[in-house]
Amino acid sequence: MDINATTRPPGRPREFEIEEALDKAIIVFSERGYHAASISELKDAMGLAAGSLYKAFKDKKAIFLASFDRYKQVRNAVLDEELAGGENGRDKVSRMLRFYAEASHGENGRRGCLVVGTAIELAVYDAEAAERVDRSMARSEALFETLIREGHADGSIPTTTDPAATARLLLSVTQGLRVLGKTGPSRERALSVVDTAMRLLD
Repeated sequence: MDINATTRPPGRPREFEIEEALDKAIIVFSERGYHAASISELKDAMGLAAGSLYKAFKDKKAIFLASFDRYKQVRNAVLDEELAGGENGRDKVSRMLRFYAEASHGENGRRGCLVVGTAIELAVYDAEAAERVDRSMARSEALFETLIREGHADGSIPTTTDPAATARLLLSVTQGLRVLGKTGPSRERALSVVDTAMRLLD
């Protein structure tokens, strides 16, 4: 017996349906931005009837914030899995840089990053959007710093490398890659940035 089926309000989409719908909304918001994305366009992309859409979300901003949270949840999980295979601190820094570089070319690159787009379009005047952007950037910077310190401990990164300052610089590199991704650089060009950035750890 499906317990959720007995407790879910009539017409409300199931959790997995919401996640699938948000994955589609992420594409719309990433490509078009918050202001250019219409409710009609989002409804069509998400595959939800108007009634179901408004039972799940109060308005367009609620859809956007849920999409942002879903985007970070998925991307963080994929990145964490990638880093888990790293041999040492240096290798993990390289993997993290490549993770961003691989997202910064081709169709994914042109689609854009929801975090960067939100920082540019909404963070200045929307407190909820700004808090999410700040949290995302802080996580990435802190992760870089942790990996550099790990490299210090295992000998793969010289102890002369400043963890905090280098982490901020690498954060700037990754976010810059996502911005440049909108211009459609080749994979080789995106990955060349990784090779250059890794020289900072020599």
